[in-house]
Amino acid sequence: MVLAKRPPMGWNSWNTFGTDISESLICRMADILASEGYLEAGYDTLVVDDGWQSAARTADGHLSADPVKFPRGMKAVADYVHGRGLKFGIYSAAGVETCAGYPGSFGHEFTDARDFAAWGVDYLKYDLCHFPGSGNIQSAYLTMSMALKCSGRDIVYSGATCGEGDAKLWMRSVGAHLYRTTGDIQDSFATVKRHAVFSLDDLGLSAPGCFADPDMLVVGMRGKGYAADGGCTAEEYLTHFGIWCMYSVPLMIGADLRTIDADCKKILLNKNLIAIDQDEECRPPYFEKRSRYSDKEKLILLKILEGNRFAIGFFNLTDNDGALHAYFSDMGLPVYSGRGFRLKDLVTGEDVGVHRDFFSVRLNRHACKIYLATVE
Repeated sequence: MVLAKRPPMGWNSWNTFGTDISESLICRMADILASEGYLEAGYDTLVVDDGWQSAARTADGHLSADPVKFPRGMKAVADYVHGRGLKFGIYSAAGVETCAGYPGSFGHEFTDARDFAAWGVDYLKYDLCHFPGSGNIQSAYLTMSMALKCSGRDIVYSGATCGEGDAKLWMRSVGAHLYRTTGDIQDSFATVKRHAVFSLDDLGLSAPGCFADPDMLVVGMRGKGYAADGGCTAEEYLTHFGIWCMYSVPLMIGADLRTIDADCKKILLNKNLIAIDQDEECRPPYFEKRSRYSDKEKLILLKILEGNRFAIGFFNLTDNDGALHAYFSDMGLPVYSGRGFRLKDLVTGEDVGVHRDFFSVRLNRHACKIYLATVE
């Protein structure tokens, strides 16, 4: 069985809560995912990030849950999450400590993998912090991969190396299902832009079974939480979400689902954009770098979809309003073909007609337009 045939979708505790998490909080998030349209839209995985652990391993070398935060242990939490129709994810690190200073899995991989499986874990985010200088990163991630495969349970494996060690070149080969292309995201448009641009050159090996991961979504954080950094406008959040969907990368919500506003919830539940992210072929977009109107701050992306359909995204990442011009010859559809693209706005639903040779849009700073395209 192939795990992660499409980019995972779900919610992760880190962006808003950091290590300030608890059983009651996680169960409340599971309730909201299940009852307020998120699960129906595809967000089926709840991930408890760093901070769930006790400060030290048990006397016989096992990880255990913090007795104050998670008094019933992680299996009870996993059972609750499963009872809401969701998958359960957990966090560890390849080093001797996690990024927040809790026990890491270095030298304990097979013990931890067996425990994760026994608890009912479906997804492991495996970070890279406090890693010994004498160690080999690729070997460490292969070791955990083997441990998971020997655990007796199918577990999606997220290799969160933050782009270190050229992970994009080997994560698929060691059995991981995700490879991080960036460091941690922050809730600011500057960071979203940096992650979007930096990841462009790391998408080529992303495909069913192993996907690029430019980190979690900040949509809806509104400048609050652990990863807060000023926040974004609704228009900026839409651009962020639209780029992630065009990239066919994981959609992991990081906002507090209890307080997320209607505009941001509407973005996260946009079924047309989610369908682009979850397209059966999961192809990364084509980026024409040679056009003088297409640079890494004015992104014009073509994404080939199943069923002879296409998505075309225009993203103005600059700090100025302006026009973006797409030449269809750069997309493999020259005017002498006698064909053009019929375009439908995936946010408004507007059919903007058939266009041949080129198409231009004028966008506000940090804004986007994304179209479903068919050849006519």
